[in-house]
Amino acid sequence: MRGDYQQLVDEISAVLGAPATLEDRDFGLIAFGAHGSVTDDDSQLTMDPVRTRSILHRRSTAAVRAWFEAFGIARATGPIRIPPDPAAGVVMGRICLPVRHAGVVHGYVWLLDDGHLSRLETGGPGVPPDPRLAQAMDTAARIGAQLAAEAQAGAEASELLRELLTGPPGGRDAAVAGLRGALGASADGLLAVVAVAPWLRGDEDAGAAADSPGSALAGQPGVAAICVAPVPGGASDGLAALVRLRAATALEPALTAAERLLRSPRAEPASARQGGGLAAAAVRAAPVGAEGGPPGAAAGISGPRRGLDDLPAAWGEAVAAARAARADPRLGAIAEWAAIGPYRTLTRLPTAAPPDPAVAPLLEPAQAQLAHTAEVFLDCAGQASRAAAALGIHRQTLYYRLSRVEKLTGLDLNEGEDRLLLHMALKAARL
Repeated sequence: MRGDYQQLVDEISAVLGAPATLEDRDFGLIAFGAHGSVTDDDSQLTMDPVRTRSILHRRSTAAVRAWFEAFGIARATGPIRIPPDPAAGVVMGRICLPVRHAGVVHGYVWLLDDGHLSRLETGGPGVPPDPRLAQAMDTAARIGAQLAAEAQAGAEASELLRELLTGPPGGRDAAVAGLRGALGASADGLLAVVAVAPWLRGDEDAGAAADSPGSALAGQPGVAAICVAPVPGGASDGLAALVRLRAATALEPALTAAERLLRSPRAEPASARQGGGLAAAAVRAAPVGAEGGPPGAAAGISGPRRGLDDLPAAWGEAVAAARAARADPRLGAIAEWAAIGPYRTLTRLPTAAPPDPAVAPLLEPAQAQLAHTAEVFLDCAGQASRAAAALGIHRQTLYYRLSRVEKLTGLDLNEGEDRLLLHMALKAARL
């Protein structure tokens, strides 16, 4: 499908002799023509910063979107001329061709005006557009029909995915059969589930599984279906993306999808989490029991599955990994189920379970330093030298703090079962 869009964009570029870019209605990049490839004098063209960013980052900024939408592009049915605004980074003027189908705008074709487009009549009341623009609008209408068909197919697959992941067991066979029909051969291949939580629903999500960012993403390479779904054991919604894998040991497509989803405005921002794990200094700044604002969204990736039958379990893994990533900064913004260690067990426990009575005093905010010391000590397998180095303290200081932990909890840190109880209680407190 993306190759078809590229061919149609190239067709518009050739007709009008100007570089064209196709974006969806949320200003996500779908296809673009080569800059300067359709002109006789490439040396006269200057790259437009807004177009450059759109190509490099696959999406325009909110400020750019607001600037263009102020010209009424979402309501337009014909070409609209937009003047340059160097202060906003819009070095060149543009002609916008709205991409519509059945009265609904599905995207926009953007044409950079290097000078010669200014001679084209865009049309208006009683004035027909230039024949070349009329031909380009016909092509834009074909793009709109294709985007509409893709959105409809994506919405159907989305609803089936949500039913499979969260519906009653009795209805899963029908959901599997329907989703297999929607996905074709990829339904029997290697798949992984990506969960992003929390995810903010929009008005268009009411009664539906997909939203506009998700619908756009569902058409990207690697993402087979996507839906908004309630998070098991939680009060918020999450986003589930079904991602095709090339091999069971290669989760790169799932990581790419997770990174893209976390950049959505529907994913609550996670300050200091983007881009992977945190440094030791940052981890020390957020010990167990420390006060602070709620963490932002995080993503989890399930283990690979072949086929659709085991996707509900994969969704549970992905949600568990996302919960672990929100709980423990060392895991970063994106966590894989296979790499979350004890959280694989702890996330299966009831979320409302109270802390163990022995450990509860240690979880008071006033004891955050002692709780963090105990957690690091146990993370280091009880090796005092490693723990002291990780904490940046002297060994005697470590021993003093650990003795206070023992007095506060009544646990003996020389006993394996007491260590296990304390370690699991501290990790559970993060969740």
